[in-house]
Formats: sequence, C-alpha cells, structure tokens
Amino acid sequence: MKDDVRVATFAGPGAAARIRSVPRPRVPERAALIQIGACGVCGTDLHILKGHWPKPLPWPFTLGHEIGGVIVEKGAGLTEDFMGKPLLVGSRVMIPPLMPCGRCYYCVHYPEHANKCLTPVYYGRYLGFDRPPHLWGGFAEHVYVDLDMLPGTKIYKLPDDMPLRLGALAEPLTSCVRAFNRAARTGAFRWGDTVVIQGSGPIGILAIAAAREMGAGRVVSVGAPETPRLELARRFGAEATVDIERFRTASERIERVREIVGGFGADLVIDCSGHPSAGPEGIEFLRDGGAYIEMGQFTDAGAIETNWHRICAKDVTILGSWAFTGNDLPLGVDMLSRARDKYPWFDMQTLYPFDEDGLARAVADAMAMRTVKSTIVPWPELLQ
Repeated sequence: MKDDVRVATFAGPGAAARIRSVPRPRVPERAALIQIGACGVCGTDLHILKGHWPKPLPWPFTLGHEIGGVIVEKGAGLTEDFMGKPLLVGSRVMIPPLMPCGRCYYCVHYPEHANKCLTPVYYGRYLGFDRPPHLWGGFAEHVYVDLDMLPGTKIYKLPDDMPLRLGALAEPLTSCVRAFNRAARTGAFRWGDTVVIQGSGPIGILAIAAAREMGAGRVVSVGAPETPRLELARRFGAEATVDIERFRTASERIERVREIVGGFGADLVIDCSGHPSAGPEGIEFLRDGGAYIEMGQFTDAGAIETNWHRICAKDVTILGSWAFTGNDLPLGVDMLSRARDKYPWFDMQTLYPFDEDGLARAVADAMAMRTVKSTIVPWPELLQ
C-alpha cells in the first residue's frame, strides 16, 4: 500500500474538485481504513454544490457517501459491524452518511425516528477536511472510520460475494425502503397498491425496485429524459412512464397519469424528484383517501405556492421520510442481495475515474441528467 492517500475536496458551492494527498493514517484499536471500490454521486451532493444545503457546512470537505469498499487495515478492537457480523481485513462493507448517536432524546425515546438524531455523525458532509486524518468522505481512495473518535460510527458488512459497485447502491436504496415501510406501518401502503413515482433519477429508479419488491401492484414513473432515465425505469419494472418533456404542463401530466392508472387515481404517490412543484401536482395523481410520501426534498430547493384545501378535500395522508435509521440499512443490503439478478442495477451506473477531470465529468453529467447514477471508481481492480 502507498504511504499517502488521495482525497478530493470542494471549497464551496460551484467549486471544482481539488485532489490532495494526505499521509496514510495510523489505525488504532477500534478504527479501520476502508479502500473505496465505488462511490455514487448523490443528488444531495449535487444540491450541496448548487448551494441548496440549508445548514452551514465545513468547507473545504470531501463529498461522497454512497460507498462500497473493503477493509484493508483495522484495529484489534474492531471485531464486528453494527449488526454483530464479524469484520476481518478483506471484509466488504458500506458505511452510511447519517449515523445516529444512540444516546440523544430521539435515539433513546423514539428509536424509529433516530434518523432525527440531534448529534449524528455525517460522513461526506459535516466532517471537514481540516480534521485529521482528513479521510471523511467517499470521493477518495480510502475512508477512515474510528469508533473511539466518533462513537456514533456504523459499519455494515456486505455479503462476501456482493460486487462493491452494487454495495454502493445500498444507501440510496435504503432511503426508498424506509419510505415505503413508513407508509406501510401507517396503513398507507398495502400489497397490490398502484404506485406513481415522481422523478426518474437514481432515487426514482431505485424506488421502482423497492415498490415492486415490497408488493406494489402497478408502478408508473413520471420524469425525464427518455434516454437514459425513462428507458431504464421501464427496464426496472415501471409498466408505463410519463415524459415531462412531452407532457409539459401539470394538467397534461395529471390527465395522462389518471388515464394510465384508471379509476379515480393512484393509491400511493412518492416524490423522488427534488423539485418543489412535485407536491401539489402529485396530490392530484392520487385517488381520494390515497397517500403521498415526500422523500425528494432532502435539501432546500425553494418554496412553492399550494392550496392546502386539496389535502383536506381529498382526505389524503401526507408523510415525510428523511433518510433512514441504523436498523433500516440491513433491509436495503438484503434487498440488493436477494434481487441482484432481477434488476439491471449496473446499467444505472456510469463509471468515472478518480481524478479531477473524472470528478468534474461525473458531477456535470449527473446535473445534466446524462447519467442515472454517476459513480466514482478509485480502484478499478476492486470491481472485478
């Protein structure tokens, strides 16, 4: 192994990536160094670079949190993952960005809402580059974890035969699983329901798979562009797609969705688009008494005027879903493992090398929707 590690940092919204070299860290008792095989570019990364994140950020820092990697060095005291599975050098793992502390008011009193932890650990976001050993995000050759330095840290073992680029999808897929489970626990999502998904980006595509695996009857995708996104949505199992570049007004899209689903509208609509206008439009896709899940407004992309009378008059259930808890992630990993041959997961991913040009193209292509999931590959040999 090299004596130094390359890591990318961003100085602020709109800034280009700068790759720096830092010394390979010493790995103490309850720490590990994880070699990154693949890291997805998340919509949250893009919103942060657009200046949409609503809280202060520790610029410069390293973006990237959809990580699939392998432990290349660990301390003797780090013996198992968050779920009690044994960890060894060579274990394939993923780490989430949001890691609840396990001790605050929400973690203790409302564990099902530990995603609202008051003092979470956030990889790829709230750990600044200036903090040694500087390896706190996925746009790097390695990421460093230390349970003594950051006790809320959580590591999840992947199946030994799971490709790392598949493991890199576990974090975004889990957000979808948690949203549908949240609806199911309230009775708002039931086996056989007709589901309309707003947004055909990576979360929207993964939501198709999650909906199908969790019992949806019919799935419709609303988004753009046709290539590569809506085309892939149908390959993932959407029975129909509505192209917002063809049906350009809300009224046209509402009419088209209702024509597809028939009856009085969809049972469940989930917003994965990140666009503020999705909510008022999506509620009109619903039948009266249906349910709407908002999981796409993860950053503050702005406000929009709406008429809340429609929520009351349609007697709908509105649910917000923010990320996931520590116990949700094994569900996403398990779904990926069980359904690894059922969906064209790898066709979601466009691979980019880990250099400044590769990072720039990965971000630009994701912003322009030329890709579904831009994915950074620091070590191509780990994908074999």
